[in-house]
Amino acid sequence: LTLCSNNTRDEENQFEVAHNRSLLITDPVQPCRRTRAVVKEWLLKLRCCLGAACGMEWFAYAALGIFTAILSFLMDLSVTKLLRAHQWLYANLEGHTSLQFFCWTLYPACLCAVASSFCHNICPSSTGSGIPEVRTMLAGFELPPYLSLTNMFIKFLGLTCTLAAGSTVFLGKVGPFVHISTMVGAYLGKLCTLIQANKEDAAAGQMLVVAAAVGVSSCFGAPVSGVLFSVEVMSSHFALKHYCPCFFSAACGALTFRLLSVWSGDMETLRALFKTNFSTDFPFCPLEILLFAVLGVFCGAVSCCYLFCHRWILRFTKTNQIFIKILTTEKVLYSSMVAFLLATLTFPKSVGQYMASQLTMRQLLTSLLDNSQWSAPPQNTSLQPLLEWSSPGSPVYLPLAVFLLMKMWMLVLACTLPLPAGYFMPAFIYGAALGRLLGEGVAYVTPGQKWDMRLNPGGYALVGAAAFSGAVTHTLSPALLAVELTGQFSHAVPVLLATLLANGVARARQRPSFYDAISISKALPHLPSLAKACPSLLFTPVGELLRPQSVQLQKAAALQEIQRAVSSSTEAQIPVVDSNESGNLLGFALRSDLLNFLHQKKIEVNVSIENSLINVYFHQAFEILTLVGAKTLFVADRGRLVGLITWSELKRIIEELAKEI
Repeated sequence: LTLCSNNTRDEENQFEVAHNRSLLITDPVQPCRRTRAVVKEWLLKLRCCLGAACGMEWFAYAALGIFTAILSFLMDLSVTKLLRAHQWLYANLEGHTSLQFFCWTLYPACLCAVASSFCHNICPSSTGSGIPEVRTMLAGFELPPYLSLTNMFIKFLGLTCTLAAGSTVFLGKVGPFVHISTMVGAYLGKLCTLIQANKEDAAAGQMLVVAAAVGVSSCFGAPVSGVLFSVEVMSSHFALKHYCPCFFSAACGALTFRLLSVWSGDMETLRALFKTNFSTDFPFCPLEILLFAVLGVFCGAVSCCYLFCHRWILRFTKTNQIFIKILTTEKVLYSSMVAFLLATLTFPKSVGQYMASQLTMRQLLTSLLDNSQWSAPPQNTSLQPLLEWSSPGSPVYLPLAVFLLMKMWMLVLACTLPLPAGYFMPAFIYGAALGRLLGEGVAYVTPGQKWDMRLNPGGYALVGAAAFSGAVTHTLSPALLAVELTGQFSHAVPVLLATLLANGVARARQRPSFYDAISISKALPHLPSLAKACPSLLFTPVGELLRPQSVQLQKAAALQEIQRAVSSSTEAQIPVVDSNESGNLLGFALRSDLLNFLHQKKIEVNVSIENSLINVYFHQAFEILTLVGAKTLFVADRGRLVGLITWSELKRIIEELAKEI
């Protein structure tokens, strides 16, 4: 019997190959018809070999990481060239202050105008960070414009122009690039679905989760923190089955990004992006743990102020009629005017000399992480960071204070620009400046102490960067990102401690995070964000949202009753009860099985794992449907069926709540 079945299977395979060959050869395409047929046949064989090795989806994960890293490297290379061109032009105009002023201000203004013009005229959905929209899509809501090929192309060009504006505009890369990575993952997911015709369509959704982790790892070469960022920020519920694909793809992306940096000559070997040389023998004094804790609380308090200003400016731009009109019809003019204003304030020969405005975003972070004490220059091994932050006749901590005061409201204003922009890296640098100021202040007020000569202000900058960015985003992944970016594991404990304390302060009283505020402002149907805007939503009983079940089947239903139920209901699942009198829910029957029963007299009743109680709250129903991946939730009161709620109805309710809030 086994031999016969094997022969039959071989005959079927031969028939399938012959059938595919005949179809390929008779392709109606005229030029090189036989050559195309041979190529397609070899591609079919290659697909079979690769699929037999480890599954086509794993090759797609590797391709996602590699391709995203290449895009990240090309973007960084382009931005570096544009920034150097600006610096070269500014330096060659030395002695002509007015020309230098126009060079300094018009260059970023024109770049921001170009980025805003791309978004306004070609693809309006490419503006902003993109992370709130990606979170909404991962929660099960469809936003097709945000995954289009046009959006990916415009987002890439617009983000390149935004980053080329430099530290003048003070915007970053992470958020939009995560969105770009998600768009790449969406197309690779569709490709996997087409190639594996016998697989479910779940590969496309899983690819979006993996792409979110790859986006961060391809920006910094930090795969572990990229996966943790995907867990904390992007997914409301992260399935364990996503861990291996996320780590594999993120590792491919990080490795490719670092190899490209080595081959381009930017790095000599594979190392951390912002490599530091803190002392590992005596990284910090035990007493400094208290100072790191104070820094964490301070960063949390400053983040509350920043998030309050951010929420205020979002409400103002949505309610003020002048801003509404400008941001609707004159986006290019608004972007250029704001960029010109920010560039004017950072002009190096005016207020900019107190903010190290000539440094790029990367140079700012590198200088702030310097391990030498700026307040004691004779003992420094390198005076270059101090020279960049020094101002004539003023102590070193004055430029840091001016930088913090000015960049607070300048970053809030820059968040209103209608162009692709990231907001994580500015918060990371701002936190580093907070930590640097505290470190330099401690070194200034405690001279002559035994541990003062070993005090490292760069360590405070590292701790402050992780704490402030973590408080703004309500995540802990910046703690791991700070360690991966610098390779400084000696400060892992202070970094984690400060990030935890900053998160505790920032999360008090259910305050929304930076991304939650954007979701609420854009009326995106993202339930965790809406719950922070309306806390009573979490305690809304699902019984208030139930739709009464009009069609149900008894356990011993007759043929006519089954036929009546199938014809009168369009639901995919029909509940099965013990009897109409008791109404005790036993499970559900698939409508497709009922149709088969009518033809073949055969049916199996599946016990539903979605049975619940009437006192389940709204957010719990959402979590059940999201985690299980079901379409219908039957609700029972002490075993008696009282109604149901479907995934489509739940999405509609959340969308309506988003519009109302």
